[in-house]
Amino acid sequence: MADVEASGKTVEDAVDHALAELGAAREDVSIEVLSEGRGGILGVGAGQARVRVRLLSDDDAPEPAAEQAGDTGPDGEGAYIEDEAEVAAQTLDTMLSIMGVTADVSIRDAETPGDGMGLVKAVLDIEGDDLGILIGRRGETLASLQYLLNLMMMRRYGERILFTVDVEGYRRRRERQLNTLARRMADQVKRTKRPVTLEPMPPNERRIIHIALAEDRYVTTESSGEGDDRKVSISPRR
Repeated sequence: MADVEASGKTVEDAVDHALAELGAAREDVSIEVLSEGRGGILGVGAGQARVRVRLLSDDDAPEPAAEQAGDTGPDGEGAYIEDEAEVAAQTLDTMLSIMGVTADVSIRDAETPGDGMGLVKAVLDIEGDDLGILIGRRGETLASLQYLLNLMMMRRYGERILFTVDVEGYRRRRERQLNTLARRMADQVKRTKRPVTLEPMPPNERRIIHIALAEDRYVTTESSGEGDDRKVSISPRR
């Protein structure tokens, strides 16, 4: 079975690099975190994260979605998932208190690509007054806060249990902006027959662009570059 080791500023970035090299989707691989990175904002991000990503065989494939329905099902099914989300919310609340931030943390299901649908257990929404400090320039502080929370959860449970952290609907607003940008740039590509390259984006934002245009019969998307310079290119479909 093919496997690849890759590095990046964060674990998610390293995984993104490995998936691109394998030409595989996340659900088709297993991921082993070799190094989690260190330093940077909130103690995260300056060091290189490193992962080993392995293509799954048919025997390794996950159970069908119907058999996994208990993870998020009604009537008490999948209670351990709810417990993990509660622990994550309590951990995030403690982190905010240490930072001197007064806010409320609530839990909801991931419903859109911007929420991390299909990748995370739940979304933790932070609501309060004057929380721009938690978002930072282009969402960098929010990304670091989310990464640190997920790192703590992974160490607690010994496996990758991911959560999306949002502040006052920032990720939803950003997702709408990116969907509008994707459609506008796709229209330009169709009109000019020339490819366009967008500004560098983090992995979660590139994913939104790819998904937004995945069903477009006239254009195709591709990520290129390294680390913080990775960009999405939109090209005419041949």
